[in-house]
Amino acid sequence: MNVFEVLTSLERDDDLHLARLMILLWVFGGKNRATIKGLTKLAKLDFLLRYPLYLERALKVQGDPKDLPRVNLKDEEMKSVESRMVRFRYGPWDFRYRRFINILVAKGLAQVEVIGRSINPGLTEDGVDLATELAKLPEFQDVESRSRLLKKRFNMRGTQLKDFIYQTFPEISSLSLGEEI
Repeated sequence: MNVFEVLTSLERDDDLHLARLMILLWVFGGKNRATIKGLTKLAKLDFLLRYPLYLERALKVQGDPKDLPRVNLKDEEMKSVESRMVRFRYGPWDFRYRRFINILVAKGLAQVEVIGRSINPGLTEDGVDLATELAKLPEFQDVESRSRLLKKRFNMRGTQLKDFIYQTFPEISSLSLGEEI
């Protein structure tokens, strides 16, 4: 199997996306199983998690280099991403978020809090237990470490995070809606 086939198979692997989102929700939810306030915030955090090169650039823009080594950017991540996102009205987006959250809810691993038009996902107790175990696996240690870094440095309101991403990465706003990042 060549590199293209491997990357294509990862794109279709829902379990990889579900595991990454569970770890992100676990880190942000903490022991109290708090929710992430809105899918916009979830998408922006996930953008930085899926694209560690952008995470590294975002940290540099913040001007505090002490956390840069925690990104642990690998050579293969410099030129590839595990899965594509597209430019949407509110910045980087994956049209599968609602499906991923629904799958986690159906499996009893996540819950959603709906406030007005805002969907706030969080983990259930079973979800916390599974995310804790996933984070211990070697293949998810970078996801867990980067999620903690995101919580430390980018735990802001969804609109603030969206604005930060557009200001920091102006090339995203030049893309057409629906175009791959």
